[in-house]
Amino acid sequence: MTTIALVGAGAVGTRAARQLVDTPGIKRLLIADRSRAQARDLADRVGGEAVSLSADGLMGANAVALTIPSSAAARLAKKIISTGVPVATATDDETGTAALFALNGLAKKNSTQILVGCALLPGLGDVLARHGANALARADEVQAARVGAAGPTCAASVRRSRREPAREWSNGEWQTSHRSGAQLVWFPEPIGEQVCEQVSLGVENLRRAVPEATFVLSRAGEAPPRRSSFSFRGRRETGDLWAGVRIEVLGWQGSARASIVYGAVEHPAAAAATVLAIATARLAGLLPAVKLEQTKPGAWSLGEAIDPTSFLAELAERGVRVAVFEGVAGSR
Repeated sequence: MTTIALVGAGAVGTRAARQLVDTPGIKRLLIADRSRAQARDLADRVGGEAVSLSADGLMGANAVALTIPSSAAARLAKKIISTGVPVATATDDETGTAALFALNGLAKKNSTQILVGCALLPGLGDVLARHGANALARADEVQAARVGAAGPTCAASVRRSRREPAREWSNGEWQTSHRSGAQLVWFPEPIGEQVCEQVSLGVENLRRAVPEATFVLSRAGEAPPRRSSFSFRGRRETGDLWAGVRIEVLGWQGSARASIVYGAVEHPAAAAATVLAIATARLAGLLPAVKLEQTKPGAWSLGEAIDPTSFLAELAERGVRVAVFEGVAGSR
């Protein structure tokens, strides 16, 4: 009997819970939140079991999904992986992901894994970047962009990142970007063109997913307030905002410069929850069709750990689909 623990009963956690209880092989779902009443309410709605927000309360889980603020995620993840239980997190801000990647040695010591940044960007963006790199003879550049946020915590991290100096990965080292001004970025409809500014969000995960890339940057913008609809196993959800991810991988195809551009648009919390649910279920040994690229203990980005083709197939099965455009690469 496979048991999954979910920590965080907010926007992403609520949708992740619904997906996890519908995932074949999961027989028991433990739900914890700093608000015990909120955890009980969600557990009652999805047929889960409310437990205390502590390492002891999560005992018995085969894998744990964290959808809590990054300041708390690293502390709790440290306690959980110390017991040998794998963890998947939806953390997306630069400071939070750095703290989780710093648990690499502890995860190795306890022969377990932690998947860092299992949301949109980082998360889905990492997988798309790896997929694009695999399609090229040689990839050397990744440019990413996102609009929208999965919840208040995510929105705050995006706003904070847009205020801070942006870092990019260039020629094997971190550099503070000197690119000025905003840029129009294309996303699939109904979002279309959006103004985005360069940020540091997601760059670390992207460079891990495509280690051969010599240049990696990320941008972020606001999403337009339009209605969205999301479907999983016949059940539909609606929300007030769209979220979009755009990934461009550049490199070489034979002797010609080439690029592959991916775009995905969905309800932000539902799409992030889908990514997190798949990652958590796979850590627990379920969803065998989703192949693992990395089985060694440690802290990994999703793009490092998961085979992109099989992951995207499972994502499409759950209602999140990706558009692709292949063309001739231009300049930065």
